[in-house]
Amino acid sequence: MIDDSRTSTIPVEPAPATAVRDAALHDGRTGSPLLHISNAMVRLYKEAYGRGPTKARAQFAGPDTLVVILEDSMTVVDRNLAAMGEHERLRENRLFFQLALEDRFRDVIERALGRRTIAFVSGIDTRHDVAVEVFTLEPQPGSHPIGRDPNRSLG
Repeated sequence: MIDDSRTSTIPVEPAPATAVRDAALHDGRTGSPLLHISNAMVRLYKEAYGRGPTKARAQFAGPDTLVVILEDSMTVVDRNLAAMGEHERLRENRLFFQLALEDRFRDVIERALGRRTIAFVSGIDTRHDVAVEVFTLEPQPGSHPIGRDPNRSLG
């Protein structure tokens, strides 16, 4: 379920999530692109790690930024490393696999939204078992980069 009640201290246009909630997926299927993204990311995690997260949600954080939050994704080995205090080793291991999956992650986003990804950032909080995948999307025609007022000079 998508929570559209989030607030932000940065003024943005109405949340894009509402615009895509019931839209057709770019590849022709119907349904929520954000739900499709969440489910696809869970499948990719399961393929890579042997188990998928038990909770996942995708939501926009502005017009050109998509955040996918995945909870409870750590394997038995991951949990053992965390219990031994090997958080840095665990993060390095996870980052290695996340970067190996980057093209597949980007493909999910691009197919579902019909927009090119221009940046990908991955992270995990090993103490709380929360992973975050952040995608910066190519701005849609006629839109302005986040935080940039087109009427303001750069000088």
